[in-house]
Amino acid sequence: MPPIPGAGLAKGLAVTLRTMTKRTVTAQYPDVQPELPPRTRGVIGLFEENCTVCMLCARECPDWCIYIDSHKETVPAAAPGGRERSRNVLDRFAIDFALCMYCGICIEVCPFDALFWSPEFEYAETDIHELTHERDKLREWMWTVPEPPALDPGAEEPKEIAAARKTAEKLRAAQAAEEAAATAQAGQPGQAVQAERPTDAAGPEQPKQEGQE
Repeated sequence: MPPIPGAGLAKGLAVTLRTMTKRTVTAQYPDVQPELPPRTRGVIGLFEENCTVCMLCARECPDWCIYIDSHKETVPAAAPGGRERSRNVLDRFAIDFALCMYCGICIEVCPFDALFWSPEFEYAETDIHELTHERDKLREWMWTVPEPPALDPGAEEPKEIAAARKTAEKLRAAQAAEEAAATAQAGQPGQAVQAERPTDAAGPEQPKQEGQE
């Protein structure tokens, strides 16, 4: 069906008329803070305890605005005879928000959930060099990260929770089996001593043959 001549103009005028009839509302910022959507990309917060210095976020960043420094430390063996291990210790984690384009790739690729979106947006600076925020500032923004939205009633259980529950059930089953084995071993020595105890001074009782009284 061919378009009606002037249909686009009529739609545009209709939008204009609807906008003209609405009351203009002025947001009194900064006295009144705006209501931001839950998934607002304001700034990136760092949960330092989860960071393993895998460098994946810095390698995947298209703007190369993430700077990470670390060193290795030797961890003593957990048990006697074990071998020592080495682990990475985070020294610096900084993000240059003058270069960041808020694509969120660093948050998506982080395998240990160390980076989160925060709705904070009031971090303007008079000097562009001060837009490089270190890990102390990124850690402060973690307190402003909103809680994740609740799952739908019919949604599947997250794989992480299901895996953690299965692991906990296996540990409980293994612990119960160990306790049962320990209880059984604790009862066996008494039975063995009772079986080996002689019935009289002459020696252990001999089994009776068939036909003997």
